[in-house]
Amino acid sequence: MTLRTNEAQLVEMVVMGNVSQPSLRYPGYTLDTNGVGRVLPGMSGVVYNARVGDPAFGWSGDHVEPGVSIANPDSGGEYALHYLTCIGNRAVITSGLAKGAEGIVTGEHARLLVDFPAEANDLLCVGDAIQITAYGRGLQLLDFPQIELKKCSPKLIHGIPMEVVNGKLRVPVTMELPPRIMGSGAELNSEYVDQDLMSGDRALMAELGIDQMRLGDLVVIPDADHRWGRGYRKGAVTIALCIHGDSVMTGHGPGILTLMTSAESCIEWLIDPAANIANYLNIREVL
Repeated sequence: MTLRTNEAQLVEMVVMGNVSQPSLRYPGYTLDTNGVGRVLPGMSGVVYNARVGDPAFGWSGDHVEPGVSIANPDSGGEYALHYLTCIGNRAVITSGLAKGAEGIVTGEHARLLVDFPAEANDLLCVGDAIQITAYGRGLQLLDFPQIELKKCSPKLIHGIPMEVVNGKLRVPVTMELPPRIMGSGAELNSEYVDQDLMSGDRALMAELGIDQMRLGDLVVIPDADHRWGRGYRKGAVTIALCIHGDSVMTGHGPGILTLMTSAESCIEWLIDPAANIANYLNIREVL
C-alpha cells in the first residue's frame, strides 16, 4: 500500500553550501581507546573511495564521511542547511568544473553529506557551491500520527518498502542496535546531527554482527525514544540511518541519524540485508 502523507502541504525551497575543507584541531592527535595518539583523516572535504553502501568499519580513518561534505559560512545559513535539508533531497553543483552535475543528500553530520557520481567528484574543488532543494521538513504519516519523522524526504519515505501489518508499520532494517551501546550525541536534540554508537568493544561488535554495518544502512534501536532528544523508553522504537564511519575515540563509532521514532509500539521491523538507502534512492546497487 502507498503510505498517506501530507507532502502536498510541505514547503519546497533551496538552501546552499560549499564543499568544505578537511580540518584538524591542533595538535592533530586523537586518543584511541588504548590512549594512543592517532592522526587520521575522515571528516569533511571530498572522499573519493567511500560511498553509501560501503563498510562503516575497517577504514584507516575516523568518522569517515562518505561522498562530499558541504557547509555554509553564514551561521544562520548553516542552521537552515542542517534543519531544512532531508535525506533524499536533490543537490546540484552550481559553480566550478562540475557545474550542473546532480547528486542526492545521504546524511547529516557536522556537515551535510551528498553523493555525486564519481566523474563529478573528480572535478570538484573546495569551495564549489552546492544547491539543495530542501523538501521534507514537517512531513507526517497521516495514518500514524504517533510516529515522528526526522530528516525524511517524501522520496525516502516512498522509496523504503514499508508495509502496514496488523495496524503496525513494518520497516526493513539490516540489524538491531541495543540502546546500551549508543553513545556520543545523546545530549543533542534529534533534529540536529547524529548519535554515535560505542564501538570500542570489538568482541561485542562482532558478536552482535554490528561490525558488518554499511554506510547507508537502515537500523532499529528498540526502546529508544528520539522524539525530542535521545533517551530510553520501554516499548519505544527508533529507525535510524548509518551516516558516517567508525571512530577510534572512546564513546564514539559509526554515526546513527534518527529517521522515525515513536514512544508507542506501532513500529515493527523486518531484518533485510538489502535495507540500505543506496538501494532505496537508486544511488547504486548493494546486497
